[in-house]
Amino acid sequence: MSKAQRRAIQNYRSRLGERGLARFEVLGRDADRDLIRSIARRLAEDTPEASELRATVSKSISGEPPRKGGILAALRRSPLVGADLDLTRPREEGRKVKI
Repeated sequence: MSKAQRRAIQNYRSRLGERGLARFEVLGRDADRDLIRSIARRLAEDTPEASELRATVSKSISGEPPRKGGILAALRRSPLVGADLDLTRPREEGRKVKI
């Protein structure tokens, strides 16, 4: 490899590092190549979906059972908490039907 090629690779990897990314090699089955690449691509993005995928994969790999109270915690984080909504419905007798 020439000096210019090595410098180009070094510059490319330093630019990746500035973006918070790192290049690394992974061993796996040939059939999983597309799956691993798509997961890596999604994890490299800085989106809520990437964070959710990261959390899901981490939970799956850790082997810990899911914690209880997840739905309750989500409801407590809702923006409607404390909104003092009136959720009562008017009571109606319904219509009369001739049989």
